[in-house]
Amino acid sequence: MDLGLEGKRALVLGASRGLGAAIARELAGEGARVLGVSRSGEGPGDWPTFAQDLVAGDAAESIHAKALELLGGVDILINNSGGPPPSTAEATDEAAILASLQPMLLTLTTLTRLVLPGMREAGFGRIVTITSAGVREPIPGLALSNTIRAALHGFMKTLSREVAADGITVNLLMPGQIDTDRLRSLHAATAERMGVPAEAFRSKAVEAIPTCRIGQPEEFAAMAAFLASARASYVTGQEIAIDGGMLKGG
Repeated sequence: MDLGLEGKRALVLGASRGLGAAIARELAGEGARVLGVSRSGEGPGDWPTFAQDLVAGDAAESIHAKALELLGGVDILINNSGGPPPSTAEATDEAAILASLQPMLLTLTTLTRLVLPGMREAGFGRIVTITSAGVREPIPGLALSNTIRAALHGFMKTLSREVAADGITVNLLMPGQIDTDRLRSLHAATAERMGVPAEAFRSKAVEAIPTCRIGQPEEFAAMAAFLASARASYVTGQEIAIDGGMLKGG
């Protein structure tokens, strides 16, 4: 299937590893011109990667300026931020919420608004935002992530209806158990808290997945590439779980 991504300008956040790196690799493989963004400035491919921490108050403006400089504009925006540390709701205080708001919500919503004029002018835009399956079914011990990513969903769902007639689609991808450094770290932390071996906890986690296995970043990236493509022009405002059927809700 030709996704029609040849020459499209793709801005990918969190592109140094994990889901962001897999998406950058998939888009580049389909012929897109990729600009990665990561805190370290490192990337997994031969495309440029810009060093920027999303926690900075002017991060969105800096990233957008670099995209204009190196790509001339943005056709595809992949919103992706690191997750916050595990916490219970009772232990999540105001300071913790405020510390995560900038990188996980404010930078992403500001950058999204900045790329809209260029997308409108081109009559084509794809905004794909990576959140978490915890938005639909809150994950125990991840109160911060459940809370802030839910706010991000509200923004993106609202935006999707506002820009649909301009040729811009806005979709959300909710990863379940995908084999990344982040997942392994969460498994290890939870196992330690429960006083069980990490491998035993991981095996127990797999039992809750109907496909009986943990997903691979490349499988997640394939859906992101489709949503970023010309083929997905009639798909917008969707919250799609890539979770092996784990979520029980609709």
